Amino acid sequence: MRAVVLREFGPPARLTIGEVPEPRPGAGQVTVRVAAVGVQFLETQVRSGALRGAGLPVVLGKEIAGEVKEVGPGGDPALVGTRVLASTSGTGGYAEIAAVPADSLIPIPAGLGLHDAVALYRYGATAQGLIRAARVAAGDRVLVQAAAGAVGTVLVQLLTRAGATVVGAARGERKLDLVTGLGAGHVVDYSLPGWTDRVREAVGGSVEVVFDHIGGTLGQEAFGLLTPGSGRQVVFGFSSGAPLEVAPMELMGRGLTVSGFSAGLIWNRPAFARELVTEVLGLAAAGRFTPVIGQRFPLEKAADAHAAVEARDTLGKTLLIP
Repeated sequence: MRAVVLREFGPPARLTIGEVPEPRPGAGQVTVRVAAVGVQFLETQVRSGALRGAGLPVVLGKEIAGEVKEVGPGGDPALVGTRVLASTSGTGGYAEIAAVPADSLIPIPAGLGLHDAVALYRYGATAQGLIRAARVAAGDRVLVQAAAGAVGTVLVQLLTRAGATVVGAARGERKLDLVTGLGAGHVVDYSLPGWTDRVREAVGGSVEVVFDHIGGTLGQEAFGLLTPGSGRQVVFGFSSGAPLEVAPMELMGRGLTVSGFSAGLIWNRPAFARELVTEVLGLAAAGRFTPVIGQRFPLEKAADAHAAVEARDTLGKTLLIP
């Protein structure tokens, strides 16, 4: 079968298409005929060598959608042919067929395409978890950083449905137009001077919640927008390369909360993760939610997919299509 193989750490061009043996499911596993696989920023870091968690050669890829092809010994044969989301054990997804733990399977509801489902899979759960962690209530004024990204596009829609006043922050007219179309009440370009003043003008003052995936200077500027006594900033990444830094005395003096959030805390609780994913999939299947897939690349263009993700030149979710 065809797969994208990484034989040396380095730039995107190190991802090459090749023929590898088809996996067979062991006990507690199934194989899935992959229709789409999500590209994660974390995988670009593994490929570059910044994160050395995988031995070489390796086929990257964790989040997939497709149809069950075969079940392992003792497995339920009724699963064959069903449409599912699944997670590999960390590698093997950039391929035509992938072996996954049978207990990772999540059924895809009728009326929802495989590509749309995988676009909402892990990042949909992350967005739902973030909203719960921040205790967002109807009427809250909320700033979403990187609002045109894979998590941001989900956050904007879920927050709007929850009755929050949403300010989507992104870079460039193309991304701002997307965020507006998803229902954000206001949009700002955080690459422009004075962007925080525009946020204040839009909401008539401060914000109760900031979802911060950027960190660094932009994260600190967003922190300055929080409402004294009740503001909370949830940090779930630092795509700028630098984490948010806040002095404890400033937190005390303004009565603010900064909390960290890791998607791993969701996936370490499988039943909770399944609940969050199923809820988002149900909204999408009912037409009350729009999955955003900005880029689709064939397997042989995996290097281009990684380059686009690293360049921050993507909208919504980026997929590889076998």
